[in-house]
Amino acid sequence: MTENDNAAAAGFEEATGLEKALSAVIAERVREFRLMNGWTVGKLATESGLSKGMLSKIENMQASPSLATLARLSEALSVPVTAFFRGLSEEQDVVYVKAGSGLEVHHKGSGPGHRYQLLGTMRAPHDTLEPILVTLTERTEVFPLYQHAGTELIFMISGKMEYCYGSARYVLEPGDAIQFVGEVMHGPGELISLPVQFLAVKSVTPSS
Repeated sequence: MTENDNAAAAGFEEATGLEKALSAVIAERVREFRLMNGWTVGKLATESGLSKGMLSKIENMQASPSLATLARLSEALSVPVTAFFRGLSEEQDVVYVKAGSGLEVHHKGSGPGHRYQLLGTMRAPHDTLEPILVTLTERTEVFPLYQHAGTELIFMISGKMEYCYGSARYVLEPGDAIQFVGEVMHGPGELISLPVQFLAVKSVTPSS
């Protein structure tokens, strides 16, 4: 591998998650522009100073090129760097979270045995939902109550609890759901049967 290849390879990493969509779009554009020029992979390697192996990885979505590598391809193919991303905005965002891999968040006033996992956030302007998996394994004398703009949906997964909403109390069991306006004080009350687990989906104001 040449010195140039070593420098460019530093910007490579295996495509995973959302990078896969980016790799797919770049692979399609590189192949498209190469064929428009009537070039083989070998010819593009010669013109760009990149190895055939590296270009093969790009076109087969096995690695994501760095901006430095895209700049070389841009110069060799006589297209702007932004041309390699054409079509990416047409892809629909997907946030996929495996069980147990949600981002741990901490709620003010919550004690031990209270676990909150954020199940991903969409990119703006689609970041209008905040899904949190709540797992409660210990009882506490007083649960903090919350207020927020928008609305919220609670879906009970396991256990049994009393849920407070204003002056009302609702007993939730697996399969039960409750929706409400977030401005009214709300939160878990008595935990009747542990462990309690529920999905809370809150509507939020999207990022500007």
